[in-house]
Amino acid sequence: MSRGGVHGFQADRLSQILAVRRLTQAQLASLVGVSPGTVSKWKAGTQAPEFEALNRLASVVNVTPDWFMQPYRPSLSTPLFRSNAAAHVAARTMLEGRLEWAEDVACGFTEFVDFPDVSLPKREFQNPEEITQEDIEDSADECRKLWRLGRGPVQDLALAVESAGILLVREETGIPQIEGLSGWSSRLGRPCILLSSDKDNGFRGRFDLAHELGHCILHKHIERATNRDRYNMMEKQAHAFAGAFLLPADGIGQDAPLHPTLDDLLILKRKWGVSAAAILMRLKALGLVDDDEATNLFKRRSARWGSKAEPGDEERAPERPRLLGRTVDLLVREGVMPLEHVSRHFGLSDNDLEMITALPVGYFKTKEKVVTLTRLRQEKVPSKERKLNPDGDYQAKVLNLSRGEKARK
Repeated sequence: MSRGGVHGFQADRLSQILAVRRLTQAQLASLVGVSPGTVSKWKAGTQAPEFEALNRLASVVNVTPDWFMQPYRPSLSTPLFRSNAAAHVAARTMLEGRLEWAEDVACGFTEFVDFPDVSLPKREFQNPEEITQEDIEDSADECRKLWRLGRGPVQDLALAVESAGILLVREETGIPQIEGLSGWSSRLGRPCILLSSDKDNGFRGRFDLAHELGHCILHKHIERATNRDRYNMMEKQAHAFAGAFLLPADGIGQDAPLHPTLDDLLILKRKWGVSAAAILMRLKALGLVDDDEATNLFKRRSARWGSKAEPGDEERAPERPRLLGRTVDLLVREGVMPLEHVSRHFGLSDNDLEMITALPVGYFKTKEKVVTLTRLRQEKVPSKERKLNPDGDYQAKVLNLSRGEKARK
């Protein structure tokens, strides 16, 4: 229990903000104007900041002072990362903290709204060794059927994912080596996915999202792997799921020519919204291209385009999350929460909340019109609770997103 200082200070919040802002205790101490030993005591919970020190601390890390009083309730399963390199430990901790913030924001919104029900195939795998390629193909096919996507290209994967009840965040992380992470939230009862927007490539972004979707379905009950071989196995399985989900065998099989050229792959890329490299890997996995032919095509690809970029990468803009941002817009538009109070409600800066909710920069300073995907229903609540308008005692609720961007009835 902390001694002295402001009562209710949550030491775990300090640990979280150090990770998110990527600050050392010594750096924070210098910025706040206290000794490193004092910050160490705050972090250990043996001492709490006094009022003035708390205000300086909050100002330095760009949150409100009362943010440090909010109970820390991490409920995400240990996230699965696209990079397991030891050099990225601090970066992974930072991104875990950002995803926890998104979870906090979504939990805060559940006071006012209903998010879409979770619609995912249920798999009970306890270890990756028991997952077969047939299991992966079946899981991808079932997911498509649940979401009524047919067998052709997925037009907007981000919309489909959010419509299925998954919390999606896309941020510029400053860490291009880590494309994404995902975990299940016990508080929300739904998966949470954070994607990096550092590489502004819509084709790669869709594959990254499908990859994380694979983790959420196949590895829900499997702890994050620390063994390199086990980790690599789970990554390969998520990659295989992404290929099977975005490029179903009967769909891509009909479109792919018998002996595809690089130019053929670019045509398929434009139609299916998946990189030529990913399409080639999928054709190889399906046996539509043999090992020698695939190797030759990859060599030609590297010689002609280089190892990373491909022609046409700029033709598809990255898909952006909608759900959290349009929830904010709905609550503001309906008068449930004043615009200037939204960030304060969560104790975060305008910039942090705009990043988490994918709202335009400056949204909370100058509100822009956002077309909603949701509509309201009215639910009676006690009159002493928050009202939708001065004339009635009703509370706003958000209905589910649908595939066609119309409210699901």
